[in-house]
Amino acid sequence: MYSSEQKQTIVEAAKEIQQLLKQLEKMNPNPTEVEKIEYVNDETTPSFKRRVVAALQAGGEAAIEEFLDNAYVNVGKAIVKGWMKPE
Repeated sequence: MYSSEQKQTIVEAAKEIQQLLKQLEKMNPNPTEVEKIEYVNDETTPSFKRRVVAALQAGGEAAIEEFLDNAYVNVGKAIVKGWMKPE
């Protein structure tokens, strides 16, 4: 389980990721998964990514599924998994 602070971070992250993906879809109606991931990576800050990773590590990967619309679950998980990998 995760704390209310971690849950809030995950909720905010899910909303921001969805908003960014919707923005991209307005500019490019049929983006590939790679384009979606690159766009979200380019539009988010390192500190945002670190907060999301920390919250998800505490709450588990399934936590983000709870807050993403179905159309965005797979790409959202792929984005966050990329943030979790050490560079």
